[in-house]
Amino acid sequence: MSARQTDSEIPIEPVYSPETTSVDYAKDLGDPGVFPFTRGIYPEMYRRRSWTMRQYAGFGTAESTNERFHFLLANGQTGLSCAFDLPTQMGYDADHPRADGEVGRVGVAISSVEDMHRLLKGIPLDQVTTSMTINATAATLLLLYQLVAEETNVDPSKIGGTIQNDILKEYAARGTYIYPPRPSMRIITDIFAYCQRELPHFNTISISGYHIREAGSTAAQELAFTIANGIAYVEAALAAGLAIDDFAPRLSFFWNAHNNLFEEVAKFRAARRIWAHLMRDRFHTDDPRSQLMRFHTQTGGSTLTAQQPEVNLVRVSVQALAAALGGTQSLHTNGYDEALGLPTEKAARLALRTQQVIAYETGVTDTVDPLAGSYYVESLTTAIEEKAQHYLDEIDGQGGAVAAIERGFIQQEIERAAYAYTRAVDAGEKVIVGVNRFVDEQEISPEVFPIDPALQRQQADRVQELRRRRDQHSVDLALAELRTAAEGTDNVCYPMKRALAARATLGEVADTLRGVFGTYAPT
Repeated sequence: MSARQTDSEIPIEPVYSPETTSVDYAKDLGDPGVFPFTRGIYPEMYRRRSWTMRQYAGFGTAESTNERFHFLLANGQTGLSCAFDLPTQMGYDADHPRADGEVGRVGVAISSVEDMHRLLKGIPLDQVTTSMTINATAATLLLLYQLVAEETNVDPSKIGGTIQNDILKEYAARGTYIYPPRPSMRIITDIFAYCQRELPHFNTISISGYHIREAGSTAAQELAFTIANGIAYVEAALAAGLAIDDFAPRLSFFWNAHNNLFEEVAKFRAARRIWAHLMRDRFHTDDPRSQLMRFHTQTGGSTLTAQQPEVNLVRVSVQALAAALGGTQSLHTNGYDEALGLPTEKAARLALRTQQVIAYETGVTDTVDPLAGSYYVESLTTAIEEKAQHYLDEIDGQGGAVAAIERGFIQQEIERAAYAYTRAVDAGEKVIVGVNRFVDEQEISPEVFPIDPALQRQQADRVQELRRRRDQHSVDLALAELRTAAEGTDNVCYPMKRALAARATLGEVADTLRGVFGTYAPT
């Protein structure tokens, strides 16, 4: 029989048995909700409550995205997840020359608190949690969200959600950074401290392996590099004087789900186990809330094909099943048409229905960790943990994740894995249905989501009109306070909030910090 292996280069045996499974079931498994949380972070998991169905949405104007939010909630979604366009992610207002051609294309355009009001119109902020995929400008979007709550008479202590706020993976895999790594880490720890005092129900960071995997990493690399970033954030927060149990319970993670069902399930289980041991043994916390890893999962965008796009429904279903079997706390399922453009309403509805079928029709939620004890799954869990730990030891030896990113180690490892995968696909060793095997020459192109080119002018006009009617003196004073805080050691979130409340724009806030911190250019 020919040798087989996972994408993480873990050899796969023809048959697994007690003799081939090096698992200490008492030590490595335990019970759900009990250290090391291999089997899940809650004793009852989905028997008590299903994962949050949190479909990612964002395009065009705030009004357009608000309509999609209400559409998804009306179809049974249980949490919001917002995508922002590239100018918003990079700290540019819609009328900035660098925003040209990108306004509203891959997410919603947000330049001010007034845009945020439009985005959240009619959303009960004290009842629905919102996840925001935003990093370099995460503090700005979080404060805009808080301002909308305050200005609509919602108690900020009652609002909840997650900001991604994971800048390290931007340097390694995604590219939407503004400032150099070390001042960016300072902003993140300021957010940790601010939320501890002001927004106790907001998750302050979603440490993201998703984009590392999208850039071409293996499952084991996704796990290792993400947890290495998590270690760096914990160490930065401790260095800033925060107590471990004050911020660690608000840390969350964000994983990808690809097509190898069993490797993905094992990855999720290994992730919980590694993090639990790190928090107990390295950071010396005995608080179970600080030891458990809560995470969101999104199905793999890079696995979707423009060829035979309807087949993506099958891929997404398998990936979503892996997330559910692996114990995710929330889940986004991609639209089948996302290799071609933003998801249409039809695709978004089918993606949500995929989650609902898994939750309510398959029996997956009837028992906790249904694959536990499988010789194969337990062997894979241990093997992925060992591979990830090898990388973590190497990164520690280089001085941690920030140093490893600055010297290009993590980027090079991802590139190596991506190159090996592409070669395997090109050689036909890795089968992609509809691409290098089972090709259909008679394909019919599906509907593609339309982008209105007029929305950029509309959004730019709004920004300029806001600047004309605001109290410019108040804005200037608030931005000067922000500059002073950034130059010193004060928490930047407080003056930033005052500036945004005075109707400073996202771009003006980012420019103020650019003037102090500079910008990052990879070497």
